[in-house]
Amino acid sequence: MSAEESTASALAMRVTNEDPAVGLQAVAALRRLLDELERLHVDNARNQGWTWQNIASALQVSRQTVHEKHAARRKLTGKEN
Repeated sequence: MSAEESTASALAMRVTNEDPAVGLQAVAALRRLLDELERLHVDNARNQGWTWQNIASALQVSRQTVHEKHAARRKLTGKEN
């Protein structure tokens, strides 16, 4: 089992824990993981020439939402023209 699978399995077990402190910590960890995955895949899509509209459609959000969330970050890191 890979480290990612192990982490995902551990989070899945924690998120269903009856202790609210454990469950809420797992929710926060999942939120951070999802944010990182979104950044990774948005960057990958933009690097492959996807438009903001294509990305927004794939994420099922508006173009404005995805652009506001990622464009400034990409510009600061020198990834966006």
